Amino acid sequence: ELPLTGPEDRHLRSAFFHIMERGEERKNHWSAFRDLLMALWQAVEDNGLLLGEINPLVLDRENKWLALDGKAEIDDNVLALRPDLEIHQMDEHYSPEENSARDAGLSYVELDGSVGLLVNGAGLAMATMDLLRDQDLIPANFMDLGGAADEERMAKALQLLFYHSRVQAVFLNLFGGIVSCESVAKALAGALKGGPPPKPLVLRMDGTGADEAEKIITELNQPTIFISKDLNKTLARLRETIAVQPKPKKGPESGTVEILIPRQTPSPTKKCESPYTEPIFPRADTPVLIQGITGKAAQVHVQRMKDYGVNIVAGATPFKGGWEVQDIPVYDGVRQAKSDHDIGATMIFVPAGSAGDAILEAVDSDIPFIVCITEGLPQRDMLNVRQEIARSNSRLIGPNTPGLIIPNEIKLGIMPESVFTPGPVALISRSGTLTYEAASRLSAAGIGQRICLGVGGDPFVGLDFVEVVQTLQADPLFEEVEALVVLGEVGGRAEENLAEYVQTQDLNKPVIAMVAGRTAPPGKRLGHAGAILEQDGGMEEKLTAMARAGFTVCPDLDGLAPAVAQALE
Repeated sequence: ELPLTGPEDRHLRSAFFHIMERGEERKNHWSAFRDLLMALWQAVEDNGLLLGEINPLVLDRENKWLALDGKAEIDDNVLALRPDLEIHQMDEHYSPEENSARDAGLSYVELDGSVGLLVNGAGLAMATMDLLRDQDLIPANFMDLGGAADEERMAKALQLLFYHSRVQAVFLNLFGGIVSCESVAKALAGALKGGPPPKPLVLRMDGTGADEAEKIITELNQPTIFISKDLNKTLARLRETIAVQPKPKKGPESGTVEILIPRQTPSPTKKCESPYTEPIFPRADTPVLIQGITGKAAQVHVQRMKDYGVNIVAGATPFKGGWEVQDIPVYDGVRQAKSDHDIGATMIFVPAGSAGDAILEAVDSDIPFIVCITEGLPQRDMLNVRQEIARSNSRLIGPNTPGLIIPNEIKLGIMPESVFTPGPVALISRSGTLTYEAASRLSAAGIGQRICLGVGGDPFVGLDFVEVVQTLQADPLFEEVEALVVLGEVGGRAEENLAEYVQTQDLNKPVIAMVAGRTAPPGKRLGHAGAILEQDGGMEEKLTAMARAGFTVCPDLDGLAPAVAQALE
């Protein structure tokens, strides 16, 4: 593997001797070959490329290196920070709708059904697609509203959905967290300009601001708009609207999905071995720092965390030292804050371009626990962060995470706290909104949670599934956990790695899992940078690995609470 500083001469020589035949003339080509590859590396470095490829590379008749063809893939997160790179986008590879959505800042993928779909959060969007297809309601698209819901973006989203030739009805599934249902409802009302929607509109809104949103939508007094907090009620209304009779659900009544191999009981080779020697999860009395506290979104969630009882002692924003935000002193940096306060955890609400540096600032200041809410960090930045974290005593949750919550004790994140209740279940997830949905369903079934945590949906994160479980094993709260719930997604190997790890452990806890994206189209990236079904990360591989490890695997959200209840019994 290449170091992050770039290829050394030994790497370049290895490539050179691999492609050049023996002969004295090789010496004459080495210097130009080296210069060419270093220029290619610099292009990768300067432009945030995930891929920089020359193929084929030839020697012409004058014995000069010539790139006959090439390919570059730019990190989407870098593209959002570097608008000048847009000139390299090749629109012909995408549908007009996909190009229009990208220009509006929406994550959109064209599909083949009749239900226009708009969801906040890639994980919940994929789980919603699975539920729709299970009931013969085929989505016409994947669309992730993301973390913003202004009127202009909402108007563009509705335009794409309402005027799509195949769309018969539009379904919006929103679970408010960092995005408030109230703000989405206001944007929706503004986009409709007081008139009826061109096609039936079915709204499911729950979580933050749901009551206010329902009032706004009800006051529109439009008979073709239906709103409810209950996902199953909205799906039933959608079936009536499109006149679809759902087929009976397949699979056993317990809520588990049939897999190619029988569920097995693993024979552990180790017993609860963890690399961590002391508890690191924050508790109710942990002194908390907020990096980026002066930002608008940060202030909203600081107030909600204070209301939850979180011990926020300081904030940090460069050049804002001496300010106060909600009676919290603000410092210019983390080190200055730590000189006055015993900081046990920090939350980061810093824009994507600076978030990687903010994480490293916390690491340099020896902050034990770091939660980075920010989404859109360039992958290169996270590779640097992971390298530094590995050499430190800090532990990182995120980026692109809703954070963590220990119900009735501490909340470090953007979750709608009302859906979480104390109980015996540990819930870990790659998706924020899917975490809220699962916790809401568990709580409604009388199943509380000991801890809920989102690892983040990016390809490179701090603690992954395996490291979270290892950390739990070292923490006293694990003794109070009676079941582990894992919410995964297509793409990557996070679920397979966890299954392989659990096979070696005597956890003495049942593990219940659900993987969103059973119906995801191959080769399409669905919101989260890691959620892409390619050679690795396929559904069959994940389900098979989990079965071998003894997991109870649920086919969809409807089966989750019954499966957990059965496991607890």
